[in-house]
Amino acid sequence: MSSSLKETFKDAAVDTRPAPAPPAPAALAAKVRTLGPSMTRSMQRVAEAVAGDPAGCAALTVTGLAERTGTSEATVVRTSRLLGYPGYRDLRLALAALAAQQEAGGAPAVTADIAVDDTLTDVVAKLAQEEQQCLADTAAGLDVTQLEAAVAALVSARRIDVYGIGASNLVGQDLVQKLLRIGLIAHAPADPHLAVTNAVQMRAGDVALAITHSGRTTDVIEPLRVAFDHGATTIAITGRPDGEIASYADHILTTSTARESELRPAAMSSRTSQLLVVDCLFIGVAQRTYDIAAPALSASYEALAHRHSPRPHR
Repeated sequence: MSSSLKETFKDAAVDTRPAPAPPAPAALAAKVRTLGPSMTRSMQRVAEAVAGDPAGCAALTVTGLAERTGTSEATVVRTSRLLGYPGYRDLRLALAALAAQQEAGGAPAVTADIAVDDTLTDVVAKLAQEEQQCLADTAAGLDVTQLEAAVAALVSARRIDVYGIGASNLVGQDLVQKLLRIGLIAHAPADPHLAVTNAVQMRAGDVALAITHSGRTTDVIEPLRVAFDHGATTIAITGRPDGEIASYADHILTTSTARESELRPAAMSSRTSQLLVVDCLFIGVAQRTYDIAAPALSASYEALAHRHSPRPHR
């Protein structure tokens, strides 16, 4: 299907993508961290208020929250929708649920930024806590309906292209290696020019998957757009579901990241959550193709087993 036809369908509200589910309460703080930089300052005040005091904000009407944050009712509603909730009422319900979790001892720990003079012991502890929280945030915010649709597309794909730059390409290579071991035809070109020339060959029945935390990496968006134009089913793994990448994605899988710092930018910490999503995709595909995947994995293991065994002394 051409890009123009797909866009026509979207304009006519005939969007075949599964409707995204509202984020789980535990994912709210992660959504604020991820989307905050793209919000207006007034929307940031609303988002920071609900993430910082879910119990207090859950007790407020839309007018009350607008007054508390020095914004307008319209800003509160827009912020609710940007965070993934249909309206403020749905956000209030999530805030109440999050407040109950925190009261029961389920509040996520806040990890301090890594400092230049931290000991390695402190670095290990802080990184471990950050990565645990990042994984928990991603799992809580992952739309299982979108995940199931992406898995189904991969299972039936004639070929699979995975696009990513830098650390995201390493994640893409990880997925491709897994898919190849169960007999699927998959590629993850590191060269952005090769990615585009590969994308030109995509057709209906193929799958193109893009990985970009920012959602605006040109060298990732371009091949996905080309694949989209040629009728391939397209999937985006991104921390910014409101980014440009979403315009060319049939299915969107949202990731979280730890707090960005001078020593640990989002481009690095996002890899943890991307790998979780990649593993979820692979396991989903392997489950649905078990009769083929299990023997293929076993055969690939046997083919390499001798290379991991100590050689006899002569």
